[in-house]
Amino acid sequence: MTHRWPAIARLVPHAGFGPAAAAIAHSLVTGLLPIAFIFCTSSMLAALPDTAHPHAWVAPAGLAMAALLAQQALAPFQAALAELVTRRVDERCLNHVVTSAVARTPMADLQRPEVMDRLGDVNAAFEGAAPTPGAAVAGAIALVARYVQLLGAVVLVGVELSPLAGLVAAATALVVRFAQRGSLARFATAWTGMAGARRKINYLLDVGLGAADAKELRVLGLLPWLRARHRADSRAYLAPMWARRRRIYFGPFVGYSLIALTGGGLTMVLLERAAVAGRVDLRALSIGVQCLLVAMRFGVFFPESDIKTQHGFETRRAILEFERYAVPPASPPEAARGEVAAPHGEVAAPRRSIAFERVVFAYDEAPVPVLDGCDLEITAGRSTAIVGLNGAGKTTLIKLLARLHDPQRGRVTVDGRDLRDLDVHAWRRRLAVVFQDFLRYDLTAADNIRMGAPDLPRDDTALLDAAERAGALDLIERLPAGLDTPLSSRYRGGQDLSGGQWQRIALARALYAVHAGASVLVMDEPTAHLDVRAETRFFDRFLELTEGLTTVLVAHRFSTVRHADRIVVLDGGRVVEAGDHEGLVGSGGRYAKLFALQAERFAR
Repeated sequence: MTHRWPAIARLVPHAGFGPAAAAIAHSLVTGLLPIAFIFCTSSMLAALPDTAHPHAWVAPAGLAMAALLAQQALAPFQAALAELVTRRVDERCLNHVVTSAVARTPMADLQRPEVMDRLGDVNAAFEGAAPTPGAAVAGAIALVARYVQLLGAVVLVGVELSPLAGLVAAATALVVRFAQRGSLARFATAWTGMAGARRKINYLLDVGLGAADAKELRVLGLLPWLRARHRADSRAYLAPMWARRRRIYFGPFVGYSLIALTGGGLTMVLLERAAVAGRVDLRALSIGVQCLLVAMRFGVFFPESDIKTQHGFETRRAILEFERYAVPPASPPEAARGEVAAPHGEVAAPRRSIAFERVVFAYDEAPVPVLDGCDLEITAGRSTAIVGLNGAGKTTLIKLLARLHDPQRGRVTVDGRDLRDLDVHAWRRRLAVVFQDFLRYDLTAADNIRMGAPDLPRDDTALLDAAERAGALDLIERLPAGLDTPLSSRYRGGQDLSGGQWQRIALARALYAVHAGASVLVMDEPTAHLDVRAETRFFDRFLELTEGLTTVLVAHRFSTVRHADRIVVLDGGRVVEAGDHEGLVGSGGRYAKLFALQAERFAR
């Protein structure tokens, strides 16, 4: 288990030397200034009765005022430096976790509930619902001032009163402080264990606040249900948390209070006896009382650091636990987990074929493999259509082809080379993929198309050519600002698109990737959102669009794949038929029966 303070200390360099050094120096100075004020005011009080030197109080009074003014002048800089440290550390941490989530964590692990719980807490923290690792670093630096102040107070008590009084004050303060932090740590552990419940509550909030969900919530009248469900889930989360909080804090708080009273009382007794015996003067008495109050207050809650360091550390621990699932680059022994790049290098376009050889693949905890001994050859430079009923494994084939997953048995090869031996990033640059659930970015039309090859500088001619080939040129020309129009009405000057229009943008994105050098075009239900006329126009141009490319077309509607050079039928995780459209229809097999069944729906 990661220890809090070493973990936070390791993050300090991420703030940069200048900001970190300035914040630490600020904390040291602001911790010493109150002690200087106590010493100077006590010296001033002691000098007031001195008739032999009537102006002796002026110098310590001036120094006390200077210490007070300096403390007030430096106070605003604490927040500014804390913000700078927080942002710099969080930038590094956020970059790490996003890299892990997007590029290095296997897809199978991303779907585990325990991983989603950790990622949910991290996401909530960076959205402001909990302290971040950067806040933990800023809080730890702020804590330096508190400990410097305690050290100064204890030293003054030890010098002016007695070493025993100093030790009693220090021991009392530290015992109460560590006990209080221990309670906070136990509560934080309980809070972390409820991540799944928090994720459920946050999901309901996202549904209730999401503009995309509003239409269905209104039509179905789900607002009362949503309120009741959120209230029930919140109570199910909060009730045990409140009970744990009472157990953790109430009884121990009584004990800490007794320790503080005992230690403070003993120190006061020592101070009183020393004063009665004449061993301390007015200055020492004033220092003793004020420093004793500093020590006694040390056991209380520190708002600038305690929640930040504890819960910020919990966020950091959530990041570290999530990153354990990430596979480091160039790590061949871990290759079976997926997302591992072989030694970097370019990957040539397929020249002969892409082959699935006796591939077996099952998702986690699934009792039956999705693919079970699948053999499939995709000829380079030709179009291959994959058809089958729901659950046949069509989309899974695409995920394996893109190396989002790796087979448990068997292999996928490109011109005879195992896909796991190729640089995964270079291989993906050879792919232009339109997933069935493609992303709809709330960005401009140009940015949405450029996502196919984001490293290329913007070239409007190439963007419009990709849009024209995808049938989206008329759409873009009708947009208020053309390519620069945000594709969302939530932004000024933006415009929402229909499902079919979004599908054309997604196709344009893939074709722009082809322009950038992709040679394998993969389309999963590329016309699912298009109307009949648009779908017909697309497939009438299918051969033109895919000329020279290795094309993989996945479809449910058999009528849409007749232009493909080769059609394979998946069933039960295996290829059960293969051939061209005419040959498969003429054979009277599974393809012919399913094709006829679908055709009947349009003949009635």
